[in-house]
Amino acid sequence: MPTAHKIRQLLAFLMLQANQAVPIHACIDELWQSDPPKSAVSVTQTYVSEIRKMLRSASPEQGDGILVTRNRNYMLRVRSQDLDSEVFFEHVQRGHAAFGHGELQHAVAYFHRALSQWRGPALLDVPNGPAITMQRERLEETRFGVEEQRVEAELRLGLHHEILAELQVQAEAYPLRENVQAQYMVALYRCGRQVHAVNVYWRLRRTLSEQFGLDPSPRMQRLHQAILTSDPALDLPTLSPLRRVAG
Repeated sequence: MPTAHKIRQLLAFLMLQANQAVPIHACIDELWQSDPPKSAVSVTQTYVSEIRKMLRSASPEQGDGILVTRNRNYMLRVRSQDLDSEVFFEHVQRGHAAFGHGELQHAVAYFHRALSQWRGPALLDVPNGPAITMQRERLEETRFGVEEQRVEAELRLGLHHEILAELQVQAEAYPLRENVQAQYMVALYRCGRQVHAVNVYWRLRRTLSEQFGLDPSPRMQRLHQAILTSDPALDLPTLSPLRRVAG
């Protein structure tokens, strides 16, 4: 990655739209929003030149053909298999399909492959611009959804002991995410820790009340009641307890 903040930002912006023509005015809007300098066009062209130098250094044989200019548009030409985000979404799509067909072990494998593409937060060390901010939030939210669905598949497979420690970390890191709290409660219950599962619910209820004046959702309340009454539906790993009990 280039060291200059604006150059990193421009490269990230072009990568987010890989294989698409990006007008120079869109680059300027991303880099400076509503307050571009008078030299914005020439500065952006300089940044592009620096990126090209970096690409030639990294790939002497292909560098000149990676970032091309067409009618004041820029296009970063990249194979989909060379983009972590594309590989991530491909595995996610396959995982969703396997999950929908009840192929839970395959779904877990695909979700693990998808998540293995991550090396930290999305677009780390890249300055914010409108498009980058939106894409960062989209990627992070998608990753979190994949993690939740992977856990859901693992719960259906009866792997509550194996994922309990991970769920504890997630529950403490995201105290307001009800899906995470619910999955942690189910795993605790199946591991014979019914009291701990109830305590997780009351911790969530206290946090929501103190911070927002709210109660847990009806879905969480039903799950709490099911744990209190040892509802047999919670013991069925082949069917989602959150769907059976929480509706």
